[in-house]
Amino acid sequence: LMPRAQLGKVQGGSMRMPFSTPTIDIWGDDILDSPLVFQSGDADGICRPTGRGPFDESWLSAPSQLVPVWMFDETGAPSGVDPRQLLAGLVAQFASRGLTPVMALEMEFYLLDASGAQPASPLVQGRPLSGDQILTLASVDQFDGFFAELYAACAAFDIPADAAISEGGAGQFEINLLHVNDPLRAADNAQFFKRIVKGVARKHAMAASFMAKPYPDRAGSGMHVHFSLLDAQGRNVFDDGSAVGAEPLRHAVAGLLEMMPASTLIFAPHLNSYRRLKPGAHAPTGVGWGYENRTTAIRIPGGAPAARRLEHRVAGADSNPYLVLAAILAGALHGLDHAPSVPAPVSGDAYRAGLEQLPASWGAAIDAFSGDSTVAAHFPAPFVQMFTLLKRQEYARFSDRMDDFEVAAYLESV
Repeated sequence: LMPRAQLGKVQGGSMRMPFSTPTIDIWGDDILDSPLVFQSGDADGICRPTGRGPFDESWLSAPSQLVPVWMFDETGAPSGVDPRQLLAGLVAQFASRGLTPVMALEMEFYLLDASGAQPASPLVQGRPLSGDQILTLASVDQFDGFFAELYAACAAFDIPADAAISEGGAGQFEINLLHVNDPLRAADNAQFFKRIVKGVARKHAMAASFMAKPYPDRAGSGMHVHFSLLDAQGRNVFDDGSAVGAEPLRHAVAGLLEMMPASTLIFAPHLNSYRRLKPGAHAPTGVGWGYENRTTAIRIPGGAPAARRLEHRVAGADSNPYLVLAAILAGALHGLDHAPSVPAPVSGDAYRAGLEQLPASWGAAIDAFSGDSTVAAHFPAPFVQMFTLLKRQEYARFSDRMDDFEVAAYLESV
């Protein structure tokens, strides 16, 4: 938080923050034994504007603007642990091949009461939502003031927010962010969108959550990504005029499937993330793909061949959009470069198809990520090291805690 008089310092690229800043854990603590903290003297990096903004944050009581920045070292080289820089590096690899990724994100979230303990109370009813109201206009209408201000803020941030729908949990909604041919912009849009939703919700005496599974008995929240590729002439390389799509589409799918188990930690980065990835919960559990099949991890939507694309359905709403898009681009690049064979598409219920399974727990996902050669080939070594250390630290802290249910189960019965 800076006075407006200091805006020139930020815009001039002279703002400095520790290189370790992008690697703090979910509680805001440094990683123990991090090479970016005491081992290096906790040196500073340089924060430069990304080129988006400043943006007015209309939901705050004082006139305020957001200036997005990203991190470089003294020589101007990008930070190896800044998620936006990681994504930029992968975008550059596609550009060197004459390819431009086109990406769109679907963002799911819950509106909660101010305490965060239960679904929000629609103003017209004055009581919490109770039942699931999938795809009902009434659910959206009950929060019309919130959505009106949300769309206004998205417009001010130049975020292409599309239709709002009610989703599978009480108080759960989804808004699609329309496709753009710049993955950095797409990830920015998703990150800004999260901030806007939370800020506008607070202004309307509510809370908003992008937690993957905030209620054990209600639907989880995902962040689905639609992805296609344009060549230098602006043609969709996934389109060959057929319903099945071109060979590069199948190569991209194959690469994504091959990297998916090791990349799961990016798509599901928290303990709670794995409560969403359960069979029959409208979230994928197997490493598979299919045409117009929402039980698979990768879905090829129908429609006009010119719009041929894939939908990546693994990531939770709790994930980092820069890292998610980077992992998807890395998997697609792996497939395009190495052309691995793609398995047959799944027809029907993918939960019963006998597929290789995604890591079923946080600990298994950390192990799969940390030692994978394809991850090491596509992500900077400092990021792989720090992300592994970060998630092991969070995992250990959760593992060291006992909840009331555990105590009650064992205290007198064993």
